[in-house]
Amino acid sequence: MSSDIPPTMRAWQYSQATGGLEANLVLKDHVHVPTLSPRVGDNELLIEVLSASINPSDYKVAELPLNLGRAVVRTPATPAWDFCGRVVKTTNTVDNFRVGEIVFGRLPPTRQGACGQYIVASATACASLPSGVGVDEAASIPCAGLTAYQTIAPNVKPGDKVFLNGGSGGVGSFGVQIAKALGCHVTVSCSAAKAEQCKALGADDIIDYTAVDVCQALRERGQVFKLCVDNVGLPAELYKAGDDYLLPDGKFVQVGGPMSLAAVSSTMSRLLRPSFLGGGKRKFQLYTLMGDQHQDLTILGQMVTEGKIKPVVEHAYDFEDVPTAFKDLRKGKTHGKLVIHVSDKKA
Repeated sequence: MSSDIPPTMRAWQYSQATGGLEANLVLKDHVHVPTLSPRVGDNELLIEVLSASINPSDYKVAELPLNLGRAVVRTPATPAWDFCGRVVKTTNTVDNFRVGEIVFGRLPPTRQGACGQYIVASATACASLPSGVGVDEAASIPCAGLTAYQTIAPNVKPGDKVFLNGGSGGVGSFGVQIAKALGCHVTVSCSAAKAEQCKALGADDIIDYTAVDVCQALRERGQVFKLCVDNVGLPAELYKAGDDYLLPDGKFVQVGGPMSLAAVSSTMSRLLRPSFLGGGKRKFQLYTLMGDQHQDLTILGQMVTEGKIKPVVEHAYDFEDVPTAFKDLRKGKTHGKLVIHVSDKKA
């Protein structure tokens, strides 16, 4: 390891998630700094994290029932998979990033997450920090921005009507802006308290889920929607109701939802139950991160630079306040992204 890279770092870690991830996080001062892969052909970057962004998947995976979380991510583990940071070392095969460059990107589920001072990331899941984009803004983009872009962009054309179930959270706030930038008419569900925010982002139509039955409100609009992106997972009958609000060639994309066994069973039913057995008739997709993340992150960064989308950072937390950040995230009341200042160094 280079002389200017310390052998150890500070990192938040958990060994179990019983009682909630945030209740099990411990700040450790002497965690080994991860090392680059020695395998030839692995395009990896060692990155000093400046800011990290957290997502519900960070705690949902850790808290999977039947200890499944430990099967996905070995413990002790450090949470947070979205980041913006400075490249301090690369493998020999990396030719599109240089040491000292500021990049942002997304880690796969890993035990060495961005709530630690150093991470190893694949060069294929990073992009250069665009001109005029702040570190906190960039850190907030990867998971939510990629999810919104990949669920909307391949499925619409200008003039299409899109329904986003959950328009005010991290994915929803990006989704509204991306859909509008692509020329779509956008309807969202949100609470009355978040309606003005969603309208400010570009939403054309609001369904207040606290005041009306979302499925019935959609049925009353008729079969007009080309796409429904479900960022919430509720109400449970939203997909089946799509027979009445989605166009015959419309599509339903499932993104978010609880991680309980009952919720997983409901999702599998949506995916596998044929219409003649009571399932929905419209095309169903269970979203997973896909394709060229470097290319899509670059596109998103350019959209921010051009003013087509603006990351909504609700709050930035000091590194010592990571458990508080996760506690606030779990409340499900955020109207944007929550960011962690991992380093006080300037970009």
